[in-house]
Amino acid sequence: MRILVTGSTGQLGSALLRQLKGSNDEVRITSRRKPEGMGDFTWVYSDMLTGEGLEAAVKDVDVIIHTATSPTKSSRDIEITGFENFLGKLHHIQHFIYPSIVGIEEIPFNYYRLKYEAESLLKSSNIPYTIVRATQFHGFVENLLISKPLFKRYIVPGKMKFQSVDVNEYASHLIDLIHQIPQGRTEDFCGPEILTLKEMANLKIKVNDEDNRVLSIPLAGKLYRSFTEGKNTNSMGKMGKIKFEQYLKNKLE
Repeated sequence: MRILVTGSTGQLGSALLRQLKGSNDEVRITSRRKPEGMGDFTWVYSDMLTGEGLEAAVKDVDVIIHTATSPTKSSRDIEITGFENFLGKLHHIQHFIYPSIVGIEEIPFNYYRLKYEAESLLKSSNIPYTIVRATQFHGFVENLLISKPLFKRYIVPGKMKFQSVDVNEYASHLIDLIHQIPQGRTEDFCGPEILTLKEMANLKIKVNDEDNRVLSIPLAGKLYRSFTEGKNTNSMGKMGKIKFEQYLKNKLE
């Protein structure tokens, strides 16, 4: 099987490459920047924004895992315009695996709306596909919201809920799909527990044996409310096994 991983320098792409090393499949990777430590993988330059290099990247490929994404910069150009152009080059693809995000149709955040629109583009194409939504990664939540205390306090919108998941578990799940038939929209891949951000901050204090405290502050607006209501979670989709506390402990090893 000939596999292409796009966005191979990102968090998910890097996790995929770590697990695909030694695979019996032929693995090709593509991105704007050549990854370090890529081993025996074949790297092809491509730019989802301009379309440069995409035809060479997808040539003779059977399966694509599409992790290329841009949450903050040129998002529409990459998530929609570039993605639609990319799909137009994939008439020979046997299986297109698209990682997505839980709750994107209910959370008023522009990047999420674009991901939802991209899902629709894929569904309306003739390409055999599997869409796998996941909840936020453990590392994403920690780095974005509880990375560093301020004046001995983690200042957080504490009632926000997360069902964070280990990125390596999710990557393993995507790899398992490579040799399966396309499934359309499949089950969400979520973490094993739902915690408030305040609970997650307290776990970090406990695991790291810190003398910090948590200051929880409410926020206004629909975006904050959607997270406090757990629109980014799915209690029926508890497929991951590594809890946030275990993720923090693993970092200390």
